[in-house]
Amino acid sequence: MTEKPTTRPVRVGIGGPVGSGKTMLLLRLIEALKERYSLVAITNDIYTKEDEQFLVRNSALEASRILGVETGGCPHTAIRDDTSMNEVAIEDLLQRHPDTQVVLLESGGDNLSATFSPDLVDTFIYIIDVAEGDKIPRKGGPAIRFSDLLIINKTELAPHVGADLAVMERDSKAMRGERSFLFCDLKSYKGLDALIEWLEKESFFPLHS
Repeated sequence: MTEKPTTRPVRVGIGGPVGSGKTMLLLRLIEALKERYSLVAITNDIYTKEDEQFLVRNSALEASRILGVETGGCPHTAIRDDTSMNEVAIEDLLQRHPDTQVVLLESGGDNLSATFSPDLVDTFIYIIDVAEGDKIPRKGGPAIRFSDLLIINKTELAPHVGADLAVMERDSKAMRGERSFLFCDLKSYKGLDALIEWLEKESFFPLHS
């Protein structure tokens, strides 16, 4: 039987508006990291377990390592104000898989005021997409300003939706200061290598253990 780690697994929170690519980001991280780390994944939806079912169908992670949480209300509450449902889900997965090194936790659809409780996650990735408009970064808000990493996703759509990536870059720098942001098109894997490099550089993962 695998012994339980003596330290808490690294917890990575993923937030963003509905349709921005949170579940795709979760899938790509699983694909990139599953051979190196013992992973579990949690999805949050208000009334369904659709994202959990998507991961079970499409990822190489075994179904027992994926758990869907139905929050039944504001998704912000379950990641910031009363995180008990997610803490219970994490404990459930750790009981099943005591060798877990990394917990990937996807929020439900969030607006720009979303943040994760620091007691729930160790690092917070917020994802937006160009189809929401190139004005999104300059709208600011806690998610844009204070997430550990901002991902601007679906860059391949920019010419088709009239989004100016240079404007989004300028405004992201203005809003975030020294905090990192990346342009990605996760469906086609563009930017994924840079994302993994960021995780390594920031040492959120036990890469050299």
